[in-house]
Amino acid sequence: MARKVFFSFHYERDIWRTNVVRNSGVVEGSAAAGFHDASLWEEAKRKGDAEVKRLIDAGLFGTSVTVVLIGAQTAQRKFVDYEIGKSIARGNGLLGIYISGIKDQSGATDAQGPAPQRLLNAGAPCYYWDRSKFGEWVEAAFKKAHPYG
Repeated sequence: MARKVFFSFHYERDIWRTNVVRNSGVVEGSAAAGFHDASLWEEAKRKGDAEVKRLIDAGLFGTSVTVVLIGAQTAQRKFVDYEIGKSIARGNGLLGIYISGIKDQSGATDAQGPAPQRLLNAGAPCYYWDRSKFGEWVEAAFKKAHPYG
């Protein structure tokens, strides 16, 4: 069964790699924190943290699994930490996907950063991107969070 997924990631640095995952056709993905394009993200940032958090909360609405896409600097991003915390509070399944091995628009990979501590503290599994297993991992995260349904 397709799950509606919220993707948490470092927007400016990893949007290309994130789109590879989101557009893989494996799961139904929510726009990144409700941001369909960079202008919405930039506008929310100009208005302040409270506005960014409102967009994140709206993006989480209706999702059942949160996938943290882990790049070189993801673990240090305050909004990624916020997204993980809100996902835990709403009962979303959680998993991490290391994305630094995915090539960007110029064909380059990136250094791999650590998984966010809050994700690890939640006991979420972390995997290296594999399109053939992604749906299985999302379903397992859902079932771990919702063992009876």
